[in-house]
Amino acid sequence: MIPVNELTPRAFAPYGQVIMTPVAPGREYFSETLANARPQARPSLSVAYRAPSPLPLIATMMERHRFSSQTFIATDVSRWLVLVAPHADSGGPDMVRARAFLPRPGQGITFAADVWHHPLTVFDRPGTFAIFMWLDGTNGDEEFFTLPQPSEIDIR
Repeated sequence: MIPVNELTPRAFAPYGQVIMTPVAPGREYFSETLANARPQARPSLSVAYRAPSPLPLIATMMERHRFSSQTFIATDVSRWLVLVAPHADSGGPDMVRARAFLPRPGQGITFAADVWHHPLTVFDRPGTFAIFMWLDGTNGDEEFFTLPQPSEIDIR
Protein backbone atom coordinates (compact mmCIF):
# COMPACT_ATOMS: atom_id res chain seq x y z
CA MET A 1 0.00 0.00 0.00
CA ILE A 2 1.31 3.42 -0.96
CA PRO A 3 0.91 6.03 1.82
CA VAL A 4 -0.22 9.56 0.97
CA ASN A 5 1.96 12.50 2.03
CA GLU A 6 1.61 16.26 2.24
CA LEU A 7 2.59 17.93 -1.03
CA THR A 8 5.61 20.14 -0.35
CA PRO A 9 8.07 21.64 -2.82
CA ARG A 10 10.94 19.72 -1.25
CA ALA A 11 9.20 16.32 -1.29
CA PHE A 12 8.00 16.80 -4.87
CA ALA A 13 11.27 18.25 -6.25
CA PRO A 14 12.54 14.96 -7.80
CA TYR A 15 9.36 14.85 -9.92
CA GLY A 16 8.71 18.49 -10.80
CA GLN A 17 7.53 21.68 -9.19
CA VAL A 18 4.74 22.61 -6.78
CA ILE A 19 2.79 25.67 -7.86
CA MET A 20 1.51 27.80 -4.98
CA THR A 21 -1.10 30.54 -5.12
CA PRO A 22 0.49 33.86 -4.08
CA VAL A 23 -0.27 34.91 -0.50
CA ALA A 24 0.02 38.63 -1.28
CA PRO A 25 -1.04 40.74 -4.25
CA GLY A 26 1.20 40.20 -7.24
CA ARG A 27 2.28 37.45 -9.59
CA GLU A 28 4.44 34.36 -9.10
CA TYR A 29 6.29 32.71 -11.98
CA PHE A 30 6.76 28.94 -12.14
CA SER A 31 8.77 28.25 -15.26
CA GLU A 32 11.78 26.30 -13.96
CA THR A 33 10.36 22.90 -14.88
CA LEU A 34 8.43 23.80 -18.04
CA ALA A 35 10.15 21.60 -20.60
CA ASN A 36 9.81 20.85 -24.28
CA ALA A 37 12.42 18.61 -25.91
CA ARG A 38 10.86 18.66 -29.40
CA PRO A 39 11.21 21.82 -31.50
CA GLN A 40 8.14 20.97 -33.59
CA ALA A 41 5.84 20.64 -30.54
CA ARG A 42 3.32 23.37 -29.88
CA PRO A 43 2.00 24.60 -26.53
CA SER A 44 -1.29 23.01 -25.49
CA LEU A 45 -3.65 24.52 -22.92
CA SER A 46 -6.73 22.48 -22.06
CA VAL A 47 -9.40 22.27 -19.36
CA ALA A 48 -10.38 18.90 -17.92
CA TYR A 49 -13.47 17.85 -15.99
CA ARG A 50 -13.03 14.69 -13.92
CA ALA A 51 -15.60 12.57 -12.14
CA PRO A 52 -14.60 11.40 -8.66
CA SER A 53 -12.82 8.07 -8.34
CA PRO A 54 -14.14 5.46 -5.92
CA LEU A 55 -12.21 4.52 -2.81
CA PRO A 56 -10.15 2.54 -2.11
CA LEU A 57 -8.09 3.70 -5.07
CA ILE A 58 -6.29 0.93 -6.92
CA ALA A 59 -3.73 2.17 -9.45
CA THR A 60 -3.61 -0.09 -12.50
CA MET A 61 -1.90 2.25 -14.95
CA MET A 62 0.71 4.99 -15.05
CA GLU A 63 1.62 7.44 -17.80
CA ARG A 64 4.46 9.70 -18.81
CA HIS A 65 5.25 12.40 -21.33
CA ARG A 66 8.87 11.74 -22.31
CA PHE A 67 9.48 15.05 -24.07
CA SER A 68 7.18 17.47 -22.25
CA SER A 69 6.43 18.73 -18.81
CA GLN A 70 2.76 18.74 -17.82
CA THR A 71 1.16 21.30 -15.51
CA PHE A 72 -2.11 20.92 -13.57
CA ILE A 73 -3.81 23.95 -12.03
CA ALA A 74 -6.89 23.04 -9.99
CA THR A 75 -9.70 25.45 -10.80
CA ASP A 76 -12.51 23.76 -8.82
CA VAL A 77 -11.75 20.60 -6.87
CA SER A 78 -12.19 19.07 -3.42
CA ARG A 79 -9.37 16.53 -2.99
CA TRP A 80 -7.09 15.27 -5.74
CA LEU A 81 -4.18 12.89 -5.96
CA VAL A 82 -0.67 13.22 -7.29
CA LEU A 83 0.98 9.79 -7.66
CA VAL A 84 4.49 9.57 -9.11
CA ALA A 85 7.10 6.86 -9.52
CA PRO A 86 10.75 6.75 -10.59
CA HIS A 87 11.86 4.60 -13.50
CA ALA A 88 12.28 0.89 -12.83
CA ASP A 89 15.50 -0.78 -13.98
CA SER A 90 13.37 -3.19 -16.03
CA GLY A 91 11.42 -0.36 -17.70
CA GLY A 92 8.20 1.36 -16.75
CA PRO A 93 7.50 2.86 -13.32
CA ASP A 94 8.97 1.50 -10.09
CA MET A 95 5.85 1.26 -7.92
CA VAL A 96 7.83 0.02 -4.92
CA ARG A 97 9.34 3.52 -4.73
CA ALA A 98 6.16 5.39 -5.76
CA ARG A 99 5.11 8.49 -3.82
CA ALA A 100 1.57 9.82 -3.38
CA PHE A 101 0.55 13.35 -2.40
CA LEU A 102 -2.72 15.16 -1.67
CA PRO A 103 -2.40 18.83 -2.69
CA ARG A 104 -3.85 21.50 -0.43
CA PRO A 105 -6.18 24.19 -1.77
CA GLY A 106 -4.17 26.70 -3.79
CA GLN A 107 -1.61 24.14 -4.96
CA GLY A 108 -0.93 22.91 -8.48
CA ILE A 109 1.93 20.91 -9.91
CA THR A 110 4.18 20.59 -12.92
CA PHE A 111 5.39 17.09 -13.66
CA ALA A 112 8.89 17.27 -15.15
CA ALA A 113 9.30 15.64 -18.55
CA ASP A 114 9.68 11.84 -18.47
CA VAL A 115 8.10 11.43 -15.00
CA TRP A 116 5.78 8.47 -14.47
CA HIS A 117 2.50 9.57 -12.92
CA HIS A 118 -1.02 8.34 -12.38
CA PRO A 119 -3.79 9.86 -14.51
CA LEU A 120 -5.61 12.85 -13.03
CA THR A 121 -7.65 11.58 -10.07
CA VAL A 122 -10.16 13.46 -7.90
CA PHE A 123 -12.20 12.42 -4.87
CA ASP A 124 -15.42 13.49 -3.12
CA ARG A 125 -16.94 15.39 -6.07
CA PRO A 126 -16.15 16.26 -9.70
CA GLY A 127 -13.17 18.52 -10.29
CA THR A 128 -11.85 20.80 -13.02
CA PHE A 129 -8.27 21.65 -13.98
CA ALA A 130 -6.36 23.76 -16.46
CA ILE A 131 -3.59 21.68 -18.06
CA PHE A 132 -0.53 22.92 -19.95
CA MET A 133 1.91 20.76 -21.90
CA TRP A 134 3.64 20.51 -25.29
CA LEU A 135 2.26 18.33 -28.11
CA ASP A 136 3.41 17.42 -31.60
CA GLY A 137 0.73 14.84 -32.43
CA THR A 138 3.04 11.79 -32.38
CA ASN A 139 3.18 8.75 -30.12
CA GLY A 140 5.83 10.60 -28.09
CA ASP A 141 3.15 12.89 -26.65
CA GLU A 142 2.13 10.31 -24.07
CA GLU A 143 2.87 6.75 -23.06
CA PHE A 144 0.64 4.53 -20.92
CA PHE A 145 1.92 1.59 -18.88
CA THR A 146 -0.35 -1.11 -17.43
CA LEU A 147 0.99 -2.13 -14.05
CA PRO A 148 1.70 -5.87 -13.76
CA GLN A 149 0.67 -5.66 -10.09
CA PRO A 150 -2.04 -3.09 -9.11
CA SER A 151 -1.08 -0.73 -6.28
CA GLU A 152 -3.49 0.41 -3.56
CA ILE A 153 -3.19 4.02 -2.41
CA ASP A 154 -3.83 4.72 1.28
CA ILE A 155 -6.34 7.61 1.01
CA ARG A 156 -7.81 8.53 4.40
